[in-house]
Amino acid sequence: MQAPKALKDAQDIANTLDTAVKIPFIGVRVGLDFLIGLIPGIGDAIVLLMSWRIVYLGRKMGVPKPVLTQMVRNSLLDFGLGFVPVVGDIVDIFYKANTKNVQLMERWWISNHKDDVDAYAKEQLAAWEAEQARLDRAELSETQQALLKAQQEDKEL
Repeated sequence: MQAPKALKDAQDIANTLDTAVKIPFIGVRVGLDFLIGLIPGIGDAIVLLMSWRIVYLGRKMGVPKPVLTQMVRNSLLDFGLGFVPVVGDIVDIFYKANTKNVQLMERWWISNHKDDVDAYAKEQLAAWEAEQARLDRAELSETQQALLKAQQEDKEL
């Protein structure tokens, strides 16, 4: 089972905008949202347009209007915070509107495909358990072989 391409694209955009770069020594991850947002006025407008691409992808996937409304609110709040000099830039490091929007999309998609996701998870778990059982049998065989070898060595002495 694969997530829709629109969701994967939204995840890529959110990662680029919110967490693309790790600030050395601090360990906090920032993205283009923070970096472009440092350009007064125009930077925040550019980032808002990129954020709305995620909203568009959600609409394309069929995300319901209340979820889309929340996504637009998150983007507008992020945009508004960017206009507050210095403080807005600092808050932007921690308020990851794009990541929140993708999480809303993911929750919606999973809730609407729960049966498919559960069936896929059961299928994958069964395959993993079968592989573990095969590995356990192989290890048991090696252990038994080692015991036989030790017994043969004891007989020779």
